[in-house]
Amino acid sequence: MIASLPMYESPHTRAAHDTYWQAIRHHYGRGPLQLRRDMDPHACWERDDLILSQTCGLPYRSGLHRSVLLVGTPDYGVTDCPPGYYRSHLIVRATDKRTHIADFAGARFARNDVRSQSGWAAAEQHLIDHDAGFSFATNCLDTKAHRASVEAVSTGMADIAAIDAVTWALLDRDTDLTGTLRVLASTSPTPGLPYVCARAQDPRALFAAITQAIAGLDPDVRAALMIKNIVYIPRSAYLAVPQPPAQDCDT
Repeated sequence: MIASLPMYESPHTRAAHDTYWQAIRHHYGRGPLQLRRDMDPHACWERDDLILSQTCGLPYRSGLHRSVLLVGTPDYGVTDCPPGYYRSHLIVRATDKRTHIADFAGARFARNDVRSQSGWAAAEQHLIDHDAGFSFATNCLDTKAHRASVEAVSTGMADIAAIDAVTWALLDRDTDLTGTLRVLASTSPTPGLPYVCARAQDPRALFAAITQAIAGLDPDVRAALMIKNIVYIPRSAYLAVPQPPAQDCDT
């Protein structure tokens, strides 16, 4: 059996995630003693012995929904979003004088992963929604992580990036990386990062266990995780989010 909670873990939240998992395991009645941290998340999500993990909306709707069960979605209380929903912030250097997304045609985009809703698909959809007339795929830098994308923009390796609003809040709270940056715009809300389990598990029992676990967390642990509750967002809401254009970065 394996379990993982990889999406918002950092050195600042690792201990809180361990405490949270022990509470979930206690209320669910089974599961591994420790969270799995040495496996690629995409491989973890496909395991038949997966008790619980947190995935991203894009891989979920791109195919993962066929092999896992949806448990529920944690609510992080993202401003101007329905419970369980989130958005991305398009971030640029504070000294960058450009004020509109259209001004960034030809700019270098820092992308954490082509499989990321918040770091790629949301940005491309924002361009479509605002009739920008271009794609960031013509010039982007793959960084492998939101934090690395923030660093790339801060150091001038890239001009703009899309950062999950929860990740941005955690980085703003726990690091000094955001001090030289500003939010240019925010994308439309989409369903947040869902909890999933293998088909052999009981998603309703897991939802109940997570509800109890969150309610019983010490206030400092809950604050460290920025978690408010768990809500149920239907599978159809995830599948209804537009797929990003079928193109990749040139660099």
